[in-house]
Amino acid sequence: MLLWLFRFIFIVIIVSVLVVNASSVELSKTENSSSWWSVVISGVGLAIFFFLLDVLTPKRKLSALAGVFFGLLVGLLISAVLASAVDMIDQSYRITLIEPASLAIKWMLGICICYFTVSIVMRTKDDFRFVVPYVEFAKQTKGARPLVLDTSAIVDGRIYDLCESRLFDAPILVPRFVLNELQLIADSADKLKRNRGRRGLDVLKKMQGSPTIDVEIDETAMTELDEAKGVDQKLLVLAKAFNGRVATTDYNLTKVAQVRGVDVININDLANSLKVVALPGEAMQVKIVKPGEEADQGIGYLDDGTMIVVEGARNKIGRFVSLSVTSSLQTSAGKMIFGKFESFATPERSNDRGSRSGNGASSGRRPARTTSRS
Repeated sequence: MLLWLFRFIFIVIIVSVLVVNASSVELSKTENSSSWWSVVISGVGLAIFFFLLDVLTPKRKLSALAGVFFGLLVGLLISAVLASAVDMIDQSYRITLIEPASLAIKWMLGICICYFTVSIVMRTKDDFRFVVPYVEFAKQTKGARPLVLDTSAIVDGRIYDLCESRLFDAPILVPRFVLNELQLIADSADKLKRNRGRRGLDVLKKMQGSPTIDVEIDETAMTELDEAKGVDQKLLVLAKAFNGRVATTDYNLTKVAQVRGVDVININDLANSLKVVALPGEAMQVKIVKPGEEADQGIGYLDDGTMIVVEGARNKIGRFVSLSVTSSLQTSAGKMIFGKFESFATPERSNDRGSRSGNGASSGRRPARTTSRS
């Protein structure tokens, strides 16, 4: 709408300048008919040419820009250069333009050039980079870079605890299309999807009510967003435009973001990096909750969901044992620690790294699951 208003103002200005100059007394004289026709033809021709060039090439792009004023400055510089071309054409073809006619043509040429450059700036205002040969002016972001939330990160719920702990000291951005997808999941006929969607909406409401979390529902409208297909592609476009980071639990989105050069935080990877580091030979205590797949193996879990596989503990289910770590393994389902049974341990002796639940509440613990997009 703003662009079409600008186009209307351009038409009004160019027509006004043309009418004022064409109706002047000096140009209306019979001996100056060639100058009169030159003013009319050049004014109408330039206006139609630049207007059609603007309308018929809507997807042209600059590598970046510095703003509307910079575009106007470029237009004025180009106009000053082309003004001398008007005099050169007049002399080369012996048109014998009088001074008012030459001045009118230069004015209309300048208006058209400025309109065209400002129009390009308005179309590409979200790129914020302007490339001059061998020099690049990049956008300078003020303050902390925003964290753009993916639907999977909201549904997962751990993002609330991470933000509440002030691990991410940055404004949280929830795009409108992510909120729409969340609502679509909450309205799903599938009970599981519906419950996950409602959980996501509850998490978002908690984040908005927290005094320590700055959450903003983004309503930005950009041409690139309209052209992008799918929520994932729109997320990457928006994050790149705001120089932000994407928070997600989606493995595929993480890889695509890395390929496209967008900073991404995968909450599952973050959780795995915060798990207990167990070195071979280190002593640990854990409660054995079920038998393992191999003979004589017992399984236990740490408080963070890390699976402990203990050799020689198959017949010790329900009891706390001390073990010696032999190795550890990182899998897509989480981290696994392997150890060898050493001795029995009482719940009072078990340290903070083991499972403390004496009533079997931890027996259902599993490695942290990966939340995928619904």
